[in-house]
Amino acid sequence: MKISHPDQARPRRQLPPLGSLRVFEAAARHLSFRRAADELAITPTAVSHQIRALEERLGVSLFKRQSRAVQLTRAGAMLFPVVRNALDDIAQTLDSLRPGHARPIVTLSVTRGFAARWLVPRLPGFAATGADIDLHLHASDEPADLHNHGADLAVRYGGGQYPGLSAEYLLSNEFVAVASPWLGPLTSAQLAHTSILAYDWRLQDERTPDWPRWFREAGLTMPKGIRLLQFSDEAHAIQAAIAGQGAVLANRVLVADELRDGTLQALPGPVLRGFDSHLVWPSARDADPALLRVRQWLKNEAAACQLRSPGPPTA
Repeated sequence: MKISHPDQARPRRQLPPLGSLRVFEAAARHLSFRRAADELAITPTAVSHQIRALEERLGVSLFKRQSRAVQLTRAGAMLFPVVRNALDDIAQTLDSLRPGHARPIVTLSVTRGFAARWLVPRLPGFAATGADIDLHLHASDEPADLHNHGADLAVRYGGGQYPGLSAEYLLSNEFVAVASPWLGPLTSAQLAHTSILAYDWRLQDERTPDWPRWFREAGLTMPKGIRLLQFSDEAHAIQAAIAGQGAVLANRVLVADELRDGTLQALPGPVLRGFDSHLVWPSARDADPALLRVRQWLKNEAAACQLRSPGPPTA
């Protein structure tokens, strides 16, 4: 009896040329034959020919061609993530084989406020873990595109549903009115007669933890003539509160140190429950060792942070 090795029994792969798959992946990522050509240092005509040959080989259309743009067909949308992830895996493995290969890089996307108030002070702790990883920080209030290499990993504030991505809980978020002790004790009613500080929310609805919601939950009407100082950045609004310029509704996680050392005081009134913060990454990279290491470090820091967070203010 002849026993075949499993690899010997595997049917021969019927694959198109790797070059045409690289061209398809670049065109699908950019949704532009011209930008794909620029990236690959070939002409747009060559891109078009390679895509056409691939479509003929597969017997399906991969792009809907329009006058100024291209869009993926259903077949193209199915093929794109498979090719993208395969090419990423090949590139990563080849890099690891080269003598003196570069350290893995993980680009972490967070909001500017989260970066300034929570993440940056903790970055020396990541270096102290001895992880052989270069951590790059992408700080922006616009979400990075994790599907198209805008970042490898992100901290997102939301309900936890992120199509096509994996997510896990990181932090719970509660928003409390805080002010400098220099302003003296302030009741909920007295807040209506002092300066309040606010910052822009990218998306707003009735669940947004902002001053209108705070006054509603306090059973008060927000005065129309209240002195309001608006900031585009959460960290700047918190810094203004530390400087005694007014009260701000702050995420307790981001002002935990100031509440502990007395730089800020929590004011009586409602505590607004916000969405949780989640770690989010491409599902195809669930087992990526560099991402796993960074994710575990962030979860450890978050757990320690919430253990140390001060309790809610008394009414």
